[in-house]
Parts: sequence; C-alpha cells; structure tokens
Amino acid sequence: MYYNEFERDFIELKFMNHKYKSIDLFAGIGGIRVGFERAGFETVFANDFDAYCKATYDLNFENIPLTVADIAEVKSKNLPDFDILLGGFPCQPFSIAGYRRGFLDTGRGDLFYEIIRILKDKKPQAVFLENVKNLKAHDGGRTFNIISEALTDLGYHLKSQILNSMDYGNVPQNRERLYIVGFKSMAAHNVFEFPKPLNLTKKISEILDENVDKKYYYNESILYPQLLKAITSRNTVYQWRRVYVRENKSGVCPTLTANMGTGGHNVPLIKDDKGIRKLTPRECARLQGFPDSFKLPKGLPDTKLYKQFGNSVTVSVIGRVASQIVKALESKENVYRKTDSKKDQLLRTLA
Repeated sequence: MYYNEFERDFIELKFMNHKYKSIDLFAGIGGIRVGFERAGFETVFANDFDAYCKATYDLNFENIPLTVADIAEVKSKNLPDFDILLGGFPCQPFSIAGYRRGFLDTGRGDLFYEIIRILKDKKPQAVFLENVKNLKAHDGGRTFNIISEALTDLGYHLKSQILNSMDYGNVPQNRERLYIVGFKSMAAHNVFEFPKPLNLTKKISEILDENVDKKYYYNESILYPQLLKAITSRNTVYQWRRVYVRENKSGVCPTLTANMGTGGHNVPLIKDDKGIRKLTPRECARLQGFPDSFKLPKGLPDTKLYKQFGNSVTVSVIGRVASQIVKALESKENVYRKTDSKKDQLLRTLA
C-alpha cells in the first residue's frame, strides 16, 4: 500500500469539502440566493434589470451587491468562475395570468437564451432554474421541450418537478412553481432527488403582525361597505378581484403576485380586530419563507416591495432543493468520478 488511512481520508476530505460557487441571475431581491446560501453555496455574482431591486438586495447582501444591467450586457468573460448558475428567469411570458406569448415575448421570453449563452461559455457543473407551473404546458409542451433540448445539448442531465410552497416549504401559500435542475455529471443526476413533501404546520395567524399601520386598512375606503359584507371570517385570506371579493377556503394564502397592492386583482385581504386590511410587505415576505432578519428598505414605496415579493420565490422551498443539490454534488459516486484523475495524481505523489 502506497499510503496510510490518514492520508486517504485527507485526500478524500479535500475533494468532498468544496465550497460551491453560484451566480444569481434574474436575481430580484435575492430569494434564490438566500435559499442556496442556507445550503452552503457562495454567491460570486448577481444581476437583475430592475434598479428598484438593488436597494433591497444590497441592503441584505453587502459583500456581493446587485449588478443592474440587461442580461445581454453581462459578458461571460467578465464573470468569475462558478459551479452552478441560478436563474428565476422572467415568468410573465409563460404565466396563465399574462399573455402567454412565450418566446415571442421579445425582451422577456427570449431571455432564456442568454442563460444558454452563459452556460455554453462557462460550463458550470450544474444549473438551477425556476419558473411558473404553466411553462411545462405552454404551447402544448413545445416551449418546455425547447428549453430541455437546449440544456441537454450543452451536456446537462435534467430533472424537473412542480412543487407547491405549502407542501414543500411549510408556508401557508398556495404557490406552484416549476423547478429544473441539471448536472453535467450523470452520477450527480442519478443521486439527485427533489425533496419530499412536508406537513403544513404554519398557519396564516402565525405570519400576521399585531400592530399594523392604519394605511393598510380599508376602513375609510369607498370599497369598505362591499368588503365588510363579503369578508366575514378572521381565519381566511380573501382577494379583491377588481369587482368582487373571492374567499379562499383552503386556509392558506393564494399565490402572491407582482401586481398585488398596485390596484390590480389578487390583493390579499384579511380581517382583524381593527377592521379589514391588506397584508403588509413584511407579512408577504414571511409567506415567501424569508426570515424576519431580511431587511426592507425604509425609503422604498410599498408598491415596489409588494412587486418584489410577488416576483420572488419561496425561500424555504429553494433551500430544500439546494440541499438536495449539495447531496448530489457531494455524493461519493459523483466526487469519485469527478476527482479521479486529480486524486490519483495526489496518491501517486505519496508512493
């Protein structure tokens, strides 16, 4: 034997304790980043087109601030090396709530190809993408097939699944999203599994604040008589649907959207001791699994914060998927295959 057991363990630990680096594209306010950093990833670059997101992002992530630019302006040669690309690319072109124009929605739907460009140039070990549930069925499944084929052509082995936040993130929000995970290594792909569902234990009452500013109440609004007639339960989240109130009897909040709080439909409403009000931005953050330590800029209008959390992701779901990705990358099957040549070189030096 050319080496002792201590030396073997040292070599294997050296290759199994790698700090995986990620880039955060279409980052928004950093929901995907929060989830992946919980799992041990290190963010080395972040980008989004929305300048308003920068105030929230930079307040929470001072070490790697948000680069505000069109993704087409992000040159691969200027990016640091990374192990996984993270991207919650624009969902409106594929959403049931939008026009569902898909790749025809120039400037949004075609941004997926910027992801392909960066993956082709940088060749990271893995890719993680998030989008609306309808992406899988859009255009009779052709859109998803195009995305899958493009990633497969680059050598990524894919797994995808639709996860509901209330089933996989233990948050009382009915939010179904499509998650796509790809690995260059077939060994990692074979080991990877999406997380198992959880029992929902958190209730709407647990995310609500007791002392809420009066600006969130409708008591003096011309809508108040109509709302008062329709909103009767304190254990239910309601929605203002432009001209009527919809009761959500499932005991959870409906999907948070980017247009809530801006005069559009789907504004989540509740009844408490002081009257009828909409959810606050902080309460929306909790429904997305953000910790209370996540800071909200004081100078940013609520309309922007509502949009940011409606556009964001459920952090608790992301964190669970990210942990599964780590397990796959750190699995013995993948580590041995990935590091064989380097490990053999080290072992030979001990002969």
